[in-house]
Amino acid sequence: MKYLQNSFSQLKKTFKPVAISVFMGVGAVSMATSASADTGLTALQGLLDKVKQDGVTESRENRAREARFLQEKNNQQQLLAEARAELKAQEALSDQLLKQSDDNEQVLKETQNTLDIRSGELKELFGVVRQFAGDNRGVFEASMITAQYPERTAFMAEMAESKKLPTTAKLEQFWHEILREMVESGRVVKMPATVVYGEGNEAQKDIVRVGTFNAIADGKYLNYAPAVGKFQELSRQPDSSILSSVEELEQSTTGFVPFYVDPSRGQILSLLVQSPSVTERIDQGGVVGYVILGLGALGLSLALFCFLNLTRIGLGITKQQQSKQVIKGNPLGDIMQTYQDNLKSDLETLELKLDEIVMRSVPSIERGVSSIKLIASVAPLLGLLGTVVGMIATFQAITLFGTGDPKLMANGISEALVTTMLGLVVAIPTLFAHSLVQSKSRRMIQVLEEQSAGFIAKHQEQDLKTGVRTVKSSVSPQDAQPAHS
Repeated sequence: MKYLQNSFSQLKKTFKPVAISVFMGVGAVSMATSASADTGLTALQGLLDKVKQDGVTESRENRAREARFLQEKNNQQQLLAEARAELKAQEALSDQLLKQSDDNEQVLKETQNTLDIRSGELKELFGVVRQFAGDNRGVFEASMITAQYPERTAFMAEMAESKKLPTTAKLEQFWHEILREMVESGRVVKMPATVVYGEGNEAQKDIVRVGTFNAIADGKYLNYAPAVGKFQELSRQPDSSILSSVEELEQSTTGFVPFYVDPSRGQILSLLVQSPSVTERIDQGGVVGYVILGLGALGLSLALFCFLNLTRIGLGITKQQQSKQVIKGNPLGDIMQTYQDNLKSDLETLELKLDEIVMRSVPSIERGVSSIKLIASVAPLLGLLGTVVGMIATFQAITLFGTGDPKLMANGISEALVTTMLGLVVAIPTLFAHSLVQSKSRRMIQVLEEQSAGFIAKHQEQDLKTGVRTVKSSVSPQDAQPAHS
């Protein structure tokens, strides 16, 4: 029906311009002359025949098209029927498979029950094995023995995660792995391994493994990285005293060699190498620490200068004591020269002349000694100043960040303690040095005073023998003794 309506609409659209043309033609005929009337009727009849012929042709095509549409409709209905049949067949198959799955589940449960009953103590043994494998899986992975036997990691993982009863061969292998761990933990073995250095370079080395505790190569300690199965050279090594035992063990082939073993498998060694060096420890003292060290260097240099100066003066005095001739360039020589120049002078004049020489020699002998004492006294005070500065920094860190993180307070505490230590380190040797040079200078001054007193006594004795004068000097004849040779 829809098709007929469409055909009629199409015919109407075709006929409408034709009718308009006809009416226009009729109008034209009415206005034409009588001579052309017959010719117009003939053309109009031809047009009408053509319209009829076209309508017949279109009607034939529409019927063919309708027949084709009906054929396609029948085909679609057939395909729909086939699809519905297929759906029904698949639903039946699904029901069948679901029923089969339920049956298999039931069979599996019955089989599992049967297996549980028949396995008995073997199942309990497997549970223990699986639990042990799970508990020690991490230990095996972290052990450096795994670098020598890498295949055991996968085996332990399989035993820990398996849900099936292991075979007898696997149980024996499991026992062998545990026994090998115990044996290898007490052996010192040289084996090839990959060593990673600090800059990222890798090299194949023959390392020495000391049980499960430490590994060494090229005279240095190594750390095992379980994630990559490689050894890493520690960026900082322990003291040379500890490394000397490493070299000795690495070069040894038999016998017993003393060696520092870390029982925590590298943890203690890692903490040990993180301890600050001497330079880093001094840096913790801050500016005050460097001032104390500079002052200490100045004090020790001054002490060395005083010691050398006193040694030079002492050698001159000793040389003069061993000679009867005047040797210039030393205080005792100056005293002898003054005595010889004033042999004819009275006793008071000679005494004043000799005292002048002694007093003039004392500053050169005691030069710098008092400065050493001053440095020895100031160094602890600077250490105390550094302690105060460090504690102020500590309290400031507590005010800003609280007491939750002790590392934030560590810098201030380190500065306080290090400056105190540096102050004592500078003060103690400087005080000893001051005591040394002071005692040495006092002995020299005492020698000069004794020699001067001896010359005065000798001069007074000569005066008494010659009767030039009576005793009026402060030095009595009993006290006047000759100078020590």
